[in-house]
Amino acid sequence: MTVSPDFRRQLEGYSLTTAEILYHLPDHPHLLQSFVWQQHDLAPDFPALRRFLAFWQASLDGPVHAVRVAHARLVRPIELRLVSGEFRLH
Repeated sequence: MTVSPDFRRQLEGYSLTTAEILYHLPDHPHLLQSFVWQQHDLAPDFPALRRFLAFWQASLDGPVHAVRVAHARLVRPIELRLVSGEFRLH
């Protein structure tokens, strides 16, 4: 059986990371445009996002105004809750 590379990365601690990047339009600097970036990345350092933002700054014309980041672990320990009662049906 072959294991998916994405699943293997999740087991290594990678989580789904979404970044909303607001940037100024090159031709109209007073207007902001939104770009959504999503990839598996390591929180809290986010090396893949940092590489992408460095590429953006070096290669693209629209200067970044703000970045909002959200992430969620897809593979995590099972959550346990204590049961306060038991009901039986016959």
